[in-house]
Amino acid sequence: MISENENCTCQKASEQELLARLDGVLEQYQGKDGALIPVLQIAQGIFGYLPQVALKRIALSLNKSFSEVAGVVGFYSFFATVPRGRNLVRVCLGTACYVRGGNRVLDAMKQKLGIDVGQTTPDREFSLEVARCFGACGLAPVITINDEVHHRVKPNKIEQILDQYRQTAATAKGKK
Repeated sequence: MISENENCTCQKASEQELLARLDGVLEQYQGKDGALIPVLQIAQGIFGYLPQVALKRIALSLNKSFSEVAGVVGFYSFFATVPRGRNLVRVCLGTACYVRGGNRVLDAMKQKLGIDVGQTTPDREFSLEVARCFGACGLAPVITINDEVHHRVKPNKIEQILDQYRQTAATAKGKK
């Protein structure tokens, strides 16, 4: 699956341009109850993550403390305060996955990617996160990469799984 960004030949927007887009969103949501989470979701779509400068602007505009805004971002795992890789890898450590070797899968994933949980590979191809349950306990251990579920994952199969996504990236770059 090729993302829109891979097909884009345009220049990336500057931080000022991105903040101007955010300001437009904030104008629409100003004074509305329950605006924080939708604004954070839209802001993450604009920036690709939630940089501190955006969080400060959101807090000021929605008349909330920075700590409240940062607390919401820290609570929900779908928000990121650092740029994520093109492929988001989540390893389930819910009870069933943990008992069936999820921690060994996580260790193998960290070793193969050369990063720890919450980090992104230097080439920005992969980010690694932990999740608590994907609702596929009978297929444990489970990982997701982007929106694809991989079940009954064995540590010795991690490289093979990652190669599928590396090949996708190489193919997409070759088509530009």
